Amino acid sequence: MRAVAFLRGRGTLTNPGLDLTRLPIGLDPRGLSLLDGIRAALAFGLVILLHEWVAWPPLLTVALAANLACFADAGGPMRSRLLVLTLFSLLGGVIWGLFGLMQPLGPGPVVPLAGIVIFACTYARVWGVQAQSAGNVLVLVLCFALDRPLSPDQALVAGLVFSAGGLWATLLALLLWRLHPYRPTHRAVAEVWRRLTRLCDDLEDLASPARPETPGTRAMPQDGHRQTSDIKTSDIQTSDPHALDPHASDLQISDPQIIDHQAFDRHARAHRRGVREAIEQARTVIVDLARSRERISDRTAQALIRLEAAEQIFAALIAVSDLIESEPDPRRRRMVRRFLRRLRPLLGVIARAIRDDSVVDLARLERAMDRSTRRLAHDGSLHELATRILDRVRIGAKLSTPDGYRPGGALLGRASLPLGTRLREPLATNFTLASANLRHAVRATVVAAPALWATLVWSGPFAHWLTITVVLTMQPFYAATWQRALERIGGTVLGGLIGAALAGIATTPLALAALVFPLSIVGFAARQVSYGVFIACLTPLVVLLVEVIEPGHGSWEVVGMRALLTLLGGAIAVASALVLWPIWEPDQVRLELRKAVRAHAAFARAVLCAGPEAEASGLRAQASRGAGLALNDLEAALARALQQPRAGRHPQVESAMVADATLRRISARLTALRYAVETAEPEALAAWSGWVTVTLSSLGGDGAMPPMPTAPRSDGLSRLVAQVELLAETLNPSTRRGAETPTPQILPGR
Repeated sequence: MRAVAFLRGRGTLTNPGLDLTRLPIGLDPRGLSLLDGIRAALAFGLVILLHEWVAWPPLLTVALAANLACFADAGGPMRSRLLVLTLFSLLGGVIWGLFGLMQPLGPGPVVPLAGIVIFACTYARVWGVQAQSAGNVLVLVLCFALDRPLSPDQALVAGLVFSAGGLWATLLALLLWRLHPYRPTHRAVAEVWRRLTRLCDDLEDLASPARPETPGTRAMPQDGHRQTSDIKTSDIQTSDPHALDPHASDLQISDPQIIDHQAFDRHARAHRRGVREAIEQARTVIVDLARSRERISDRTAQALIRLEAAEQIFAALIAVSDLIESEPDPRRRRMVRRFLRRLRPLLGVIARAIRDDSVVDLARLERAMDRSTRRLAHDGSLHELATRILDRVRIGAKLSTPDGYRPGGALLGRASLPLGTRLREPLATNFTLASANLRHAVRATVVAAPALWATLVWSGPFAHWLTITVVLTMQPFYAATWQRALERIGGTVLGGLIGAALAGIATTPLALAALVFPLSIVGFAARQVSYGVFIACLTPLVVLLVEVIEPGHGSWEVVGMRALLTLLGGAIAVASALVLWPIWEPDQVRLELRKAVRAHAAFARAVLCAGPEAEASGLRAQASRGAGLALNDLEAALARALQQPRAGRHPQVESAMVADATLRRISARLTALRYAVETAEPEALAAWSGWVTVTLSSLGGDGAMPPMPTAPRSDGLSRLVAQVELLAETLNPSTRRGAETPTPQILPGR
C-alpha cells in the first residue's frame, strides 16, 4: 500500500506534476485499456493454443510476430496505424529472414549491418510516436532473429510466417477499432476539458480568503482530489531567498490577507503545462484524423470547434488566476470562488459528454450558466471574463445536443502535403549533431554493437535480453534513461517473481498456454498506466513463454537470467547516457529560457502593440499558444536538469526556476490585458507597451535594454512592469537597482 501511495503521489508522463525534481513514475489509472489487452490475448494466445494442437514450429514465430505487432501499435488514427503496422510486419519478416540467414557468418559481417539497422530503427522516432514504437520493436526482431541460424528455405519460411503473424494482429486491430474511428479524437478532446475541470477546481481553492497556514504546504491534486503533501519552499531551487517570491518586497508579513504566491507558482506548474500539452496532443490527433480522410468531416470539425472553445476557456482561466492573485479583497475573491464552483461541474458535464459521445441537457446547463453570472453584473472585469468563459462552454454544450452545429467539410491545410514531403522534412531537420534524436540514434548504435557481438559469441536462449534492455532503456536524455532503467529493473524483478510462482502452479504445456490469455490481457491493458507496471505485468508472460518455446529451463533460472541481464543492460544504458555525447541540461535550459523570453516578447507585442484586429485574426491566440509551448519546453528542460546529477545546483538552473515562475506571471498578466480595456492614457500606454516589448526582446537576445519611461501607468500595467523588471534582474543581475559592479548574464551571447 505504501508503494502504491508513493507512486500515486508522483506525476506521470501525461501529467508531470508540480515537483520538477521528482521522476514522473506515478500511476495513471485512466490509461487502463481492457480492449488492448483482449486484442493482444486473441492475437497471441489463439496461435499458441493452435500450436499445442497442430505442433507446427513456425506457428511459434507467428505467435511472436503477433505479440510484437501489439507492442508496436501505439494507437492513433486508423490510416496511420494501418500503414505503420503493415510496414512493421513486412520489414520484420525481411529482418528475421535476412539475419537468421547471416547468423552463421559470425560477428564480423553481422554486427556492422545490424548497427545500420539499429540506427535506422532508433532514428525513426523523428516521425512521431507510432514510428518510434515500431522502430524500437524492430530492434527486438533483429535480436530474436540472431538466436539461431537458418538455412535459405528456413529463412524464407520464417520471414513469410513472421509477416503473416504481424498482419494477423493488424487485422484484429482493424476489426476491434473500426467501429470507433473517432474514439481517439473524442478521448483527446475530452481530456482537455477534464483537465480544465481540474484547473478550475484548484483555482477555486486559491480563490478562497487567505487562511493562517504555513506557506508552501499546500499541494496540487494529481488525480483530481484535494490532498496534502510535503511540498516546501525548496521546490524552487535558488540561492536567493528573495527571488523565491516575486512579490516579497511588496508584502507586509503582518498583513492578514497575505497571498501565498508560491501556491500560485505550484498551481501554474501543476496545471497549465498539463492543459497545454493536452491541447497540443488533441490537435495532433485531429490533424492526423483529417489527414487520413483527406477532408475534415462533420465529426472532425466538431472536435476542432470544441478544442478551440476549450483553448479559449484555458486562456480566460489564466486571466482569472491573475485576477485572484492580484486581488487582496476577500469579498471579491469569494465572488470569484463562487463562480468557479459553479463553472467546474459545467466543464465536467461537457467532458463526459464528449468522451461518451452522449447528449447533454442544454436547457438545464443554460439555467446553471445564468445562475453563475447573476451576482457579477456590477463587477465589470470579472463579469467580462465569466461571460467569455460561459460563451465557450455554451458552444461545447450545443455540439453535444441532437440539433448541434454540423459544419461542412473543408480541406485541412497540411493534410494535402505529399507523403514524401512529410517523410523528408523530419529527417532533414533532425540530421544535425545538435538534435537529441540523432545523438540518441548514434549512441544506441555504438552501445548496442558490442552487446550484439557479445551475444553472438556467447550464444544462448537468454543472450538477446542484454541488447534488448540496452536499446529499450536508452532514451535521448539522461533523466528519461534513468527513469526507464529504474522502472524496467523494478518491474522485471517483481514480474519475474510472479511468473516463477505461476510456472510452478501450471505444470503442463496446455496449462501454460492457457495462462497466456489472462497474462496478455493484464499486461497490455496496463500498458499506459505506467511503464514499470507494464513491465511487471508483462514479465510473467515472458517467463511462461520461455517455458513453452524453450522447454528444459527452470522458471527460476529464467527469472534469474532475465533479472541479471536487465540489471546489466540498464546500467550500461545509464552510463552511456552520461558518457556518450550527453546533452547537458544547464546549457539546454539556457537555450529554452531564451526561446521562452522571445515567445513572451511576441505575445506582449500582439497584446500591447497590435490593434483590435489582432484578436479577430487569431494573432493573439497564436502568440499565446507560442508562449505556452515555450514555457512547457522550458519546464521540461528544467525537470531534466533537476533530475541530472549535480545539475540542479547549477546557477543557470536556479535562476531559470525563478525566471520560469516570473514568465508564468507575465503570461497571466498579458492574458488578462488581452481581455481587459486598459484605462491608461494613450501616450502612457504606448510608452510602457513599447518598453515592455523591447525589454523582453532584449532579454531574449534581440538588442539592448531600453531605459524606463517616466509616463504614468495604471495598476494593470504596473503589475506587468514589475514582473518584467524582476525578470530583467534575474537574467541580468547588473540591471538590479543598487548593483555596484556588473555581474555575469544568465543569457549570454546577445
